[in-house]
Amino acid sequence: MRNHNHSNPLPRRSAALALLTLTCAIAHAQSVAAAHAQAMPAANPPPSAAIASAALRPSVIDHSDRAGAQVAAERGLAEYVQRKQRHAGAGRAKALATEGTDDLARARIAGGFEVHTIAPDDMLAGRGELRQMAKGSGVWRFFAKIDGKPVGLVTVQRMDGRWQAVSFGATGLAQELAPLMERHGKLGAANLRFIRIHQAQTDLLEVVSPTDQRARYAPLASARHALGNELPKVAMGAAAATLDGAEPAVATPASAPALLDTYELLEPLRAAVKRGLSVRP
Repeated sequence: MRNHNHSNPLPRRSAALALLTLTCAIAHAQSVAAAHAQAMPAANPPPSAAIASAALRPSVIDHSDRAGAQVAAERGLAEYVQRKQRHAGAGRAKALATEGTDDLARARIAGGFEVHTIAPDDMLAGRGELRQMAKGSGVWRFFAKIDGKPVGLVTVQRMDGRWQAVSFGATGLAQELAPLMERHGKLGAANLRFIRIHQAQTDLLEVVSPTDQRARYAPLASARHALGNELPKVAMGAAAATLDGAEPAVATPASAPALLDTYELLEPLRAAVKRGLSVRP
């Protein structure tokens, strides 16, 4: 006897139809989601995507450093003035060119620059241009001015993760450097860099020409003092002074030092660095 108990094919067809409908719905939903994602980028992309995106953007570290350092310089100068006003007449040595409370109340931060330096090993090796050897130190200095005249520098650096004013003074350097920077650009101009070579006790102002893009260097009073007769005579402008000397050595257009090329400075600088290293304790 044959078994006529065959299963009904209708439920199988219904299940297959339901599965096909569900698959189509999922595919449509994925397509809509993909189109929406293209039109509306995710507000919080994954870290790897954010890093890749940041790598394509110009760096703004220098600008943010300058801004943070300047805020610290302004805050530090205001606190310095307040301390001087509280202790007026105490007879303490003055750090800025004036300590009169009325004058100090008008003191303002006006332009600044990062201090660059050259490692002694790089200088002694003497390979390449000074422009490539000089590296940022992370220390910034800002002009303190009263009625447009420089009275000193406010030095700022990061301490415990925060920008802080750490010293006030260097009147001589401020009064020499400000007119030079104004002459060769504007205060803080991108074509100017201040370079301090500690072992040579030498300060230079790097000036990059906007026409030929060559870097040339104005030896400041400290450099003319340290390097002396080893420099070309055209570089001996204003009177010499020590680093951060208190006596101003104002560089007028007539007395300002001439700009020198790297090849004119390398040998004198190398000799000065050797002398500095030989007397180091």
